Amino acid sequence: MHVVMVGGGVIGLVTAWRAAQRGMRVTVVDPEPGGGAARVAAGMLAAVTELHFGEETLLTLNLASAERYAAFAAELSEVSGQDVGYRACGTLAVALDADDRAHLRELHALQQRCGLTSQWLTGRECRRLEPMLAPGVRGGLRVDGDHQVDPRRLAAALLTACAAAGVVFRRARAQRLLVGGDRARGVLLADGAELACDQVVLAGGSESGRLAGVPDDVLPPVRPVKGQVLRLRMPPGPAPFLSRTVRAVVRGGQVYLVPRTDGELVVGATSEELGWDTTVTAGGVYELLRDAHELVPGLTELPLAETRAGLRPCSPDNAPLLGPTALPGLQLATGHHRNGVLLTPVTGDALAASLATGELPEVARPFTPRRFAHTAAGAPVRQELPV
Repeated sequence: MHVVMVGGGVIGLVTAWRAAQRGMRVTVVDPEPGGGAARVAAGMLAAVTELHFGEETLLTLNLASAERYAAFAAELSEVSGQDVGYRACGTLAVALDADDRAHLRELHALQQRCGLTSQWLTGRECRRLEPMLAPGVRGGLRVDGDHQVDPRRLAAALLTACAAAGVVFRRARAQRLLVGGDRARGVLLADGAELACDQVVLAGGSESGRLAGVPDDVLPPVRPVKGQVLRLRMPPGPAPFLSRTVRAVVRGGQVYLVPRTDGELVVGATSEELGWDTTVTAGGVYELLRDAHELVPGLTELPLAETRAGLRPCSPDNAPLLGPTALPGLQLATGHHRNGVLLTPVTGDALAASLATGELPEVARPFTPRRFAHTAAGAPVRQELPV
């Protein structure tokens, strides 16, 4: 079987790697493979602390992927010879005022109802774990099972693993889906070349809904959500500036700080509905630094190494679209929103199985693209995810 992967971000790469491991011939079409949203992502593997009300079904998929991560990272590191930056460091979610504390208490109750493991801490106990936290921290949740990975290293390792598995890279843009005989037959590249294949997987991130030639009734309802991220440098020394991921809600907005073992500190992220704009703005940088300073006052003394903005691929229900569409020969792996890095292992496994058998594994079946019906005008209408 020849599979053409449209999109070479971490989702497209992991799917290509797993498909090649099953003996499929795989071509990845992307002008800059290894790029995409992962270049901006912080890499939090936060199935528990990222839980939102109404997303309990997505939690099942997130947990399934989180459980695979240690073995996945070890396998990928062995195959590629590269460290992917996987750290089993845990996460601390804290509250800075009474309203945030009440919100965190509600989240803790939801976590407990879902059978998740998290521990409520007083403000003093939070500061004992992370001495750099502000004195005003009112309480927090310790989640030892929420870890991190370095998305840039992850993408680089996946590129190497794909090459070792025989995946072919076409560094060009896919311009149109080729359809014939009521099925997908391949893709037309921007340079005029045609790639015929047995299956096309559309894994183009936020641009997945822009590929020409995809019939309206199967076009993925994916939109871009902008996120701005900062990277700082922590001082060397025997005592770490932060030992684990720290996150909070400040004035209603999420902020997180992810420390890397190489001294990098990732601070993010804004969430902005601004279409395809990827401009780093003074306001976005100011808001992140302001909120992070309230959380960890010493942070503003650190060198600012990088500012960047990227686009998360978001579906109408914030959950991914995985597997076969109503058009034979076309499968989707997109719409992962804020969970793309977390869902990398389970997505690769699910899509490889779907390509081989025509069916998604049970854990991924609630996320079929067919859950979105279409009106006569082509506008997607959400069908509720089964619980």
